[in-house]
Amino acid sequence: MPKPKMIIDTDLHPVPIHEQVAEYLEEPWRTRYLRGDHGAGHPNLYNPNGVMKSDAVTEDGRRIERSPETMASHFLDVYDIDYAVLNPMESMEHCVSPDAHYSAAALTAVNTHFVEDWLPVDERYLASIMVAFSNIELAAQEIHRLGAHPRVCQVLMVSGSPFPLGHSYFHPIYEAAVEYDLPVAIHPGLEGVGIAGSGGTAGFVANYLEWHTLLATSYMTQLVSLVVEGVFQKFPTLKYVFVEGGVAWLPALMWRLDKNWKALRSTTPWLTRRPSEIIQDHIALTTQPIEEPEDDRHFQQVLEMFDAEKMLMFSSDYPHWDGDTPDFAMRHLRPELREAVMYRNALDVFKLKAPSHVG
Repeated sequence: MPKPKMIIDTDLHPVPIHEQVAEYLEEPWRTRYLRGDHGAGHPNLYNPNGVMKSDAVTEDGRRIERSPETMASHFLDVYDIDYAVLNPMESMEHCVSPDAHYSAAALTAVNTHFVEDWLPVDERYLASIMVAFSNIELAAQEIHRLGAHPRVCQVLMVSGSPFPLGHSYFHPIYEAAVEYDLPVAIHPGLEGVGIAGSGGTAGFVANYLEWHTLLATSYMTQLVSLVVEGVFQKFPTLKYVFVEGGVAWLPALMWRLDKNWKALRSTTPWLTRRPSEIIQDHIALTTQPIEEPEDDRHFQQVLEMFDAEKMLMFSSDYPHWDGDTPDFAMRHLRPELREAVMYRNALDVFKLKAPSHVG
């Protein structure tokens, strides 16, 4: 299997060094952060695999994801990755905290940590601006603070939210993102935590198997909300990245939404074309966790049911327990899709400059 001309990883998970983050906080937030208040918490669903891969350690036992040098040498170098989007762990919990001013300050410090302490170490890293939901004005301010940085590539939020993301409450985030030509991304997690709703329409789930299997239901809710409430009519240049949510659910949802829109379009007069067309113009998906049916032909059929050649981007999810390496992901892609998925779509979504050897 030939290597593509480039590889862009759209979902790499570093973990901040809390003592370094604290250096970017003023009192009283600094002491509070150092005492361990790192967000709204977790649903506490037991994962027997752990969140991070147990073998993601250096020869002397250090965690790879806690250092820009080790992440570069032990992952980017190993798989010849040209760009990697940093989506920090142990930070997203602030996105759904009800404490608006502390959560905004903490995320500002985390964002600064990765811009100041990670980006200078390796030119392959790209940073995300994480924002909290509890005060949208402060979220927009954070986008304005960092949006013009040449290596900030997206605004990052979580899939757990107080109400679906098409609501006008969130529009100042989209307005700020569009001003800097940044896509907005959501990453799974935090449903039922802090100010976030439970995520599933049937309420809270009992265990990690249920939660992990049903992640797509949050993404379905968010996607329908974004389209039906007219976000992409109001912000016609906005791109939205659905990170780590799977892809096989999308065709059936588009079919259902198109069918219902034809009968109920009077309820949304601002939608003047099929929802599936809007989705395929504005939404990007990442590969991990790629669906793996026993008969791979079935997955290939799914990829033919939406514009995967334009919408799908490679993600490793490293070092999460179920992450995918580039060679693993490519085995599930038809040869004619590999270049688009492994780098071309990400070049377009994130407005990146391709090296001279890439045509």
